[in-house]
Amino acid sequence: MSSRILAAVAWPYANGPRHIGHVSGFGVPSDVFARYQRMAGNQVLMVSGTDEHGTAIQVQADKEGLTPQQTADKYHQVIAEDLQALGCSYDLYTRTTTLNHRAVVQELFRTLHDNGYVVAQTEMGAISPSTGRTLPDRYIEGTCPVCGYDGARGDQCDNCGRQLDPIDLINPKSRINGEVPEFIETEHFFLDLPALAGALGEWLATRTDWRPNVMKFSLNLLKELRPRAITRDLDWGVPIPLEGWEDASMKRIYVWFDAVVGYLSAAVEWAQRSGDPDAWKLWWQSSEASSYYFMGKDNITFHSVIWPAILLGANGSGDKGGHGSAFSPLNLPTEVVSSEYLTMSGSKLASSRGHVIYVRDFLAEFGPDALRYFIAVNGPENQDTDFTWEEFVRRNNFELANEWGNLVNRSISMAHKNVGAIPVAGELTEADQALLDASKAAFDVVGDLWGRCKFKQATTEAMRVVSLANKYISDQEPWKLKDDPARRDTVLHVALQVVSDANTLLTPLLPHAAQKIFEALGGQGVWAAQPELRTVSQEGGPDYPVLTGDYVNQQAVWASRPIVAGTPLAKPTPLFTKLDETLAETGPSWAPIG
Repeated sequence: MSSRILAAVAWPYANGPRHIGHVSGFGVPSDVFARYQRMAGNQVLMVSGTDEHGTAIQVQADKEGLTPQQTADKYHQVIAEDLQALGCSYDLYTRTTTLNHRAVVQELFRTLHDNGYVVAQTEMGAISPSTGRTLPDRYIEGTCPVCGYDGARGDQCDNCGRQLDPIDLINPKSRINGEVPEFIETEHFFLDLPALAGALGEWLATRTDWRPNVMKFSLNLLKELRPRAITRDLDWGVPIPLEGWEDASMKRIYVWFDAVVGYLSAAVEWAQRSGDPDAWKLWWQSSEASSYYFMGKDNITFHSVIWPAILLGANGSGDKGGHGSAFSPLNLPTEVVSSEYLTMSGSKLASSRGHVIYVRDFLAEFGPDALRYFIAVNGPENQDTDFTWEEFVRRNNFELANEWGNLVNRSISMAHKNVGAIPVAGELTEADQALLDASKAAFDVVGDLWGRCKFKQATTEAMRVVSLANKYISDQEPWKLKDDPARRDTVLHVALQVVSDANTLLTPLLPHAAQKIFEALGGQGVWAAQPELRTVSQEGGPDYPVLTGDYVNQQAVWASRPIVAGTPLAKPTPLFTKLDETLAETGPSWAPIG
């Protein structure tokens, strides 16, 4: 039976191009999951966009001599192009500077305020002594007062998971220029998290199958919930929709509140653009729908505690009760799929620290599937993982090129050379049947793992079928069967059937290669659909680019498809480029080792 599944993907920040650490957390895992679910016959809505508000955008704009809007426009384009090249199959990848997004954010803010979950109070806000601007919490670092971790941020400590305010930090410094921030009294609106703690606790108790790292962070935060500011002193963001505040030029809704509401606003925009403005409700209001949120571990608490708190408050479900918003009732997350950090020589990949490999540079030299494969099989799914060029070269050469690419190439090459088409299978031997049975059995195993976001295990199981097929060809030696063409053709038919099966198993992970293999086996049309970058319009606002695509009409399905004897085969071309092994020692010129 078909299910509706929302794939809600973390919003990358529009203050620069994204690096491979970013897409290892939100980009590749979400796309592999969404592609599998579509192949399995489920109705998927995959949404996200570029996070374009906040002080960090202003800081980057100043560096480049641009306005904040120009900066957002520039990097929204860059990020959307990179995600398209990576093959991320968004139903809608939009942005937070749309009029639709502003309206949805303001509706939830008003509802929370009406229900008493958003309250005004004063706090000590951090400002830059040199510019007079508010410093965003995440741009202030210091020592955690709870656990002593030296790299805690002004909103939380990634080491112990505690919620923090910038003034809590010991020896706080600005990440922008290293200066010590000044703290001034200012009035802001706060999300009253303690008033939502009871409902949150009851809901978290039902999340019995979440990843251990997600539950640890969530429960740590739940113990010490306190009101959290959701507005800031800045002029670049969503205006506060309350009388007396709408015209306040230096008060805006804070970027973290703004961004998480984007999951809903993107779904609403997608529905409007689909021609059925109410279609979003099928994923957000139906008790039959499931929602999966994808991000790196530094965003866990926003998605497992704070966003659910906003949803509960907007539904009128906290201690203070209240009415629902115009969008209620809204479903809470089914699962929060968080990845750990992809590091480089032990340091977190971060452009601000100089430890960075940009997605665009990587794709230009190595292509998307090599990166997707590495992230799945060697990425930070359950623990921090160090990226090394040595390991990347090894995985690419010995697994993608030698194992998978070579199996495809030699199977199709032999069939092309000897028959010119997919051969007819004769009587099957025990060895033939054993391989075919193992290949078909893998669909249940691998499909279950893709569906549970067990990306490493799924990849390993799919590649196990590839290894079995390679061993089968080596054992059967079809190149020695010229005097027994019927047996030779049977071996090649079995090998090609398993190539087809393994290609299906790997399609969610390697969609670009999967399309080529589908065509090499004689297929025509679109097997694995790719996202398209389109320019769209909005009433009352400027046009802008989005990612979207037609994934419903692709041919990829999660099943073994019998190959058809007699289908013409052409001579194949290599799928994966074998890399010079010196790359493992030097790295590329744009990201050298040492």
